[in-house]
Amino acid sequence: MKKLQLSLGVVSNPRTWPILNGTIEPEGIDLVATVFREPHFGMETLPNMGVAGEEIYKYGPGSIAHRVSGGPGQLFARQLMYGDFDVSEMSMTRLIMSIAQGDDRWVGFPVFMSRRFFHMDILVRKDSGIKNPEDLKGKQVGVTNYQSVPAVWNRGMFQHDYGVHPKDINFWRPMEPDYAPAGFLPHPRFTPPPGIKLNDIPPGKSVLSMLKSGELQAALEAPGDAGHGPGIDAPEIRQLFPDVYGECVRYYQRTGLYPINHGAVIKREIMEKHPWAALNLFKAFQQAAELADKQRMAHVGYHLESGLIPAEADKALRKPLARHGVQFNKKVLETYLQYTYEQGVTPRQMKLEELYPASMLDT
Repeated sequence: MKKLQLSLGVVSNPRTWPILNGTIEPEGIDLVATVFREPHFGMETLPNMGVAGEEIYKYGPGSIAHRVSGGPGQLFARQLMYGDFDVSEMSMTRLIMSIAQGDDRWVGFPVFMSRRFFHMDILVRKDSGIKNPEDLKGKQVGVTNYQSVPAVWNRGMFQHDYGVHPKDINFWRPMEPDYAPAGFLPHPRFTPPPGIKLNDIPPGKSVLSMLKSGELQAALEAPGDAGHGPGIDAPEIRQLFPDVYGECVRYYQRTGLYPINHGAVIKREIMEKHPWAALNLFKAFQQAAELADKQRMAHVGYHLESGLIPAEADKALRKPLARHGVQFNKKVLETYLQYTYEQGVTPRQMKLEELYPASMLDT
């Protein structure tokens, strides 16, 4: 029986490599993958996919992976504007906003390609007088977008853990259209809800340049290509939390939340015509994540011995922090839906049943 061929758009990361290199294949499906760059897992690290500089890789029976230089923003732009892929990674905010606005081209697919603690991305100037989240009240704070996933998670944490409401902060965002990298048509600008102070950064300036100059006192996410955490050659800038890793651990122990960054979508027409495909894809992505966890755990002992990671990380690194599926992630998903509504990113409180098809709700 001929396999169903589906196009896939993903960002390179260890949890997808087993699918991209053909170690794990979804039953009954041939994937044609377009792989986008993730700054922390460069293309040269894609195993068994050719040498650096090649554009196309054979990685399984009848399957092809195309490599592109763009990052997650380009992936989201191509999917949101042109619907380039049958299945793709997607910003959780963009997934929720699209469905809330009546865009029915996709349905959510409960595979979570990227998740992390965003505490480490919060940057402040050393001379700002900001010692804790409460000090952000009244300050000028940069965001790449008001509705970006790190900004939503961090504002939710500020509001519920420290009593700092989004209305207490003066936000600044870049002028360029949301998710419209060079060569793409502009995407409509986000209009903030009443009471939110959201200013446009002047042409020729950026979150990072204004943070360095002192025009901004803080940023809710590492600007531009600075990466996760400081990653910035600027002695006047530091992370908000001095013990940021300890803060992440305490947050997880207190809330049980491991924040989701990117989810996934599948075209509604594919779901309706081939309802079995989503479950088979889900199983494959879950197997790939489990394999990545096993490979990571196998290296923990070596890195502990070398002294590259602290001994207290041993216990945490030897067990998976997360799995795919709706039920395992119900609390974190419902929390994020709550935050997007509270912060005016969505016009109403969204429900899981609106994001995911009935066949996926029990995963």
